[in-house]
Amino acid sequence: MKKFLKNTIVQLLIAVALGIAVGVYVDGGVLAAIVSLKHISGQVIFFLVPLIILGFIAPSIAHLRSNASKMLLFAFGIAYLSSVGASLFGAAVGYGVIPHLNIASDANALKELPENILQIDIPPVMNVMTALVLAVMLGLATAWVRSDEFTRLLDTFQRMVLELVRRVLLPVLPVFIFANFCILSYQGAVTKQLPVFLSILLVVIACHYIWLALLYGIASIYSRKNGWQVLKYYGPAYLTALGTMSSAATLGVALNCAHKSAVLRKEISDVTIPLFANIHLCGSILTETVFVMTVSQLLYGSMPSLFTLVLFILMLGLFAIGAPGVPGGTVLASLGLIISVLHFDETGTALLLTIFALQDSFGTACNVTGDGALTLITDTYEKKIANKE
Repeated sequence: MKKFLKNTIVQLLIAVALGIAVGVYVDGGVLAAIVSLKHISGQVIFFLVPLIILGFIAPSIAHLRSNASKMLLFAFGIAYLSSVGASLFGAAVGYGVIPHLNIASDANALKELPENILQIDIPPVMNVMTALVLAVMLGLATAWVRSDEFTRLLDTFQRMVLELVRRVLLPVLPVFIFANFCILSYQGAVTKQLPVFLSILLVVIACHYIWLALLYGIASIYSRKNGWQVLKYYGPAYLTALGTMSSAATLGVALNCAHKSAVLRKEISDVTIPLFANIHLCGSILTETVFVMTVSQLLYGSMPSLFTLVLFILMLGLFAIGAPGVPGGTVLASLGLIISVLHFDETGTALLLTIFALQDSFGTACNVTGDGALTLITDTYEKKIANKE
């Protein structure tokens, strides 16, 4: 029984179920404590994220030596192609499906949350993009000068971060997920807001699964290995992403899932999993594309023209690379595009933010799971350039 309860998936499922059940019956006083619990556990998780990125990417790049630059450029390229491809696929589905859907645009107001009674902020030592760039620069510089001393130092730091993931992040994750779902249940988001766009949400989730199947199919063909040997370990990462709504907060679990796969080399996955967590957002921008089309149809009577939407998607793929890996990060990073390219007003922007927030967990889960396919592709590419050299 103890072994069963220690299983990551079991713990996360229990956290989700408890959160929804407690949220239905909880009163304002207890909820104030849960809001504080969510804040503190979230602060701990997001404090660790830059350390995880630095601790895994930098030493792994250092070990790649001469192949590091080529592999990173390749990784950025396939992440952009996957994100833009997913978004174009979503647009094609949206043009075919949205005109035939009858979706109500007025959503019931959510209950107001009590004020956080324990505002303890734990700001990270650096933001995610700074950590990502610093890790890449340190790793490349170490590889270029072939410093064995600094490589050993980075390896020691990686082992320290791994212990932090095992002893701090993984135990805190179920608490964070419980608090998230408890708050959503209390507000009514689980029972009221979600059904408003349920039909389009189901279409989006189906698109996620189709795109993941395509990614893993391409990865299997390119690598000549069975992509299922990667995908079958991603259950805990998918479920964690559903609860945290954040690629960054899911990073520790995603690394554990990748390490279990026999077809992925640890020295490659330690680079690509943290990297793709920040630059590969195929599920999020696919979802955002379908939702901007839906909101445009609801509020303005028509969907964006094909030229306008393609321009938006190509630019959105670039903006997604710099989007923070936190809940709603993709749509927040692209607000300028939504206003300037699609010409959304305040009402349209507010509605988009609301419905995107309610489904963000599914887009994040697609992002995280797709990282496994891109890692398999990158792993194969690195082997090929190493053999040529």
